Amino acid sequence: MIDNARIGIVAVTGATGFIGSVLVQKLIQSGWNVRALTRTNRSSSNESIQWIQGDLDNMTALHHLVDDAAFVIHCAATVRGSSFREFSHINITGTQNLLRAIPQKKQSPRFLLISSLAARQPELSWYAQSKHLSEQALVKDSESLRWTIFRPTAVYGPGDKELKPLFQAMHRGIFPVVGKLSNRVGLIHVYDLVSAVVAWLASENNHNGIFELDDGTPGGYSYQGLAEIAQQVWKRPVHCITVPNMLIRSIASANLWLARLLRYSPMLTPGKVNELQHPDWVCDNAPLIHALPAWRPSIHLQDVLSEVI
Repeated sequence: MIDNARIGIVAVTGATGFIGSVLVQKLIQSGWNVRALTRTNRSSSNESIQWIQGDLDNMTALHHLVDDAAFVIHCAATVRGSSFREFSHINITGTQNLLRAIPQKKQSPRFLLISSLAARQPELSWYAQSKHLSEQALVKDSESLRWTIFRPTAVYGPGDKELKPLFQAMHRGIFPVVGKLSNRVGLIHVYDLVSAVVAWLASENNHNGIFELDDGTPGGYSYQGLAEIAQQVWKRPVHCITVPNMLIRSIASANLWLARLLRYSPMLTPGKVNELQHPDWVCDNAPLIHALPAWRPSIHLQDVLSEVI
């Protein structure tokens, strides 16, 4: 049994986001001491967490965040943007700044980057390219740092704002599909992702490498298969409506133009359409299970679909 308190502090970025907030809660429940980065002023009566006010541009805050930390978990990232520069600033430069803040000591902290399966196909979108280059920034520091990269596929669960509207549409009987019905996607519940992080923390071995993870469903899910699961859960028809390519691309291009005009960060862009139309977003969990034998995904969509909406 590992003494969490004796091991030291877990520093977390992106602690107020979807994945990060669930992770921080789990770490505190598990007895870890957490130091978390936040852009807003926060206080907590819980002695297990210390909030550091700042962002990935604030080197002073980053130095405070990682000072004497035994582990650094980098969750912070942006999934929205109207240009590559927006993604690059947070996803690439932010990672580089965090790495620069880590003191060059004989015993450096173990570093976990929560990346994305999109990094496997950097040519598809600005987001995918930025995540790939974020990974490369970490790999270049591999000589002086013990690092691991997780590439989860689409993450859902409490606090998710991206997949939830899709599941809600399915509950109403309509499943809008971008791409072919036969395309394969992987899914992972945020609790399973967080349990993998906890298993990584508890492991006494270092695992330099890039690991993909999803819920372990063989071959992932087809869009038609997702509709069938929804029908089984809710006992009502769910109709797949394939959105014509020209229509979705026109909408995405118009959304990008409006975002630049009105200065907001869009989700639906031509690059996002490329991601949605990609035929294979399925993971292979075997390498991660080999590295972390204590971890297995345990939550499948059909068991929690009603909770998700």
